[in-house]
Amino acid sequence: QVHLVESGGGVAQAGGSLRLSCAASGSFASINDLGWYRQAPGKQRELVGTVREGGSAKYADSVKGRFTLSRDSAKNTVDLQMNILKPEDTARYYCYAETVVPYRPLETIDYWGQGTQVTVSS
Repeated sequence: QVHLVESGGGVAQAGGSLRLSCAASGSFASINDLGWYRQAPGKQRELVGTVREGGSAKYADSVKGRFTLSRDSAKNTVDLQMNILKPEDTARYYCYAETVVPYRPLETIDYWGQGTQVTVSS
């Protein structure tokens, strides 16, 4: 079992900043992708950004230039720095990890955190 523990979030004014953190723990050999998705009321869950182990980050077009991911592979953590927040960034943000099963390097399992709310007021 793998646990993703999120922290951060809250309420910010448009143009402001917030920072989210996620820490992964449990039974896994390694983590391929680690990052964040979000879901606004009445909408589907969408990618915010993820960082591939040993690779670069990818971001949704809507957050490029405003949001930055920082991954610490030694600690299995990922932070999301959100700047120049907009009301349309309001959503529940979920940490995501694609983990590699111990002793089965070709087998992966996806895990999700419980989510943390981000609300941006105009």
